[in-house]
Amino acid sequence: MILPCSVQTNTQGEELREHGTRLFPVACYLDLLPRDEIAWHWHNELELGLIVSGSVVVETGSETCLLHIGEGFFINSNILHAAALSGDDSCEIHSVVFHPRAVSGSTDNIIWQKYVKPLIENQTCPGFYLTPDVMWQKRVLDSLESLWRAADKEPFGYEIQVRNELSSIMAILSENQPAVGKKSFGKEQRDNARIKEMLTFIQANYGRELTVEDIASACAVSASECIRCFHATINTTPIAYLKSYRLQQAAVKLQLTTDKISAIAESCGFQEMSYFAKSFKVAYGCTPSEYRIGK
Repeated sequence: MILPCSVQTNTQGEELREHGTRLFPVACYLDLLPRDEIAWHWHNELELGLIVSGSVVVETGSETCLLHIGEGFFINSNILHAAALSGDDSCEIHSVVFHPRAVSGSTDNIIWQKYVKPLIENQTCPGFYLTPDVMWQKRVLDSLESLWRAADKEPFGYEIQVRNELSSIMAILSENQPAVGKKSFGKEQRDNARIKEMLTFIQANYGRELTVEDIASACAVSASECIRCFHATINTTPIAYLKSYRLQQAAVKLQLTTDKISAIAESCGFQEMSYFAKSFKVAYGCTPSEYRIGK
């Protein structure tokens, strides 16, 4: 089964959605941008995506890549990432999010010890941007599309096919991952820890008035250090992220509730309806009312 994309996080900024089931921890998604804008978040699971139409900007921490049709990405476990439409056209992504045990089954076997564990614990490997021009990356993309199609059609035995393709992908990624220990991660790890704390604070308090100083207080740093950390990790400002997150939450509420638009705007931290409506149209290309009815 192919599922629509939606990202909602808990107060730690970690994604709430369960991907797949306990018996089969794999989920395939159809991501449609700009409607399904993918905000900054992280999860324990691994993620793969293939661009099937349009173009998308995928960000993993301080790295940004513009991907086109036929290209894709791999996001490692617990890595901050986001995606946004590039250009005016829509974009379609075939993605799969899976727990490592979908491949290894448990942690007391050679598959986990030799292939899975070294990859998910490799701090030099937040992920890969994939292109069909590189042979091993093309093999990953081909396997991804094959398992996505199997999950869509669900023929008898499709779970075995999906697991086989994921196992093949993990072997390829493991073989081509960068060597461990090539650079120092002291400052980068500190920045990543701080940005997660500050994103967590924003996501828990976006409905009230917030200043840069408020956001900085979440990890006991100065306003200037807060601004530097945002630029260094997710290449934006605290206030720009706050506004974007408020708009994303408003979009979710427009889809999932029947609340008045003015009430949604206020609950998401917008005190002026005209400013909310204008900002929403800039971000989503339509008014809140049009978004709600699916135009």
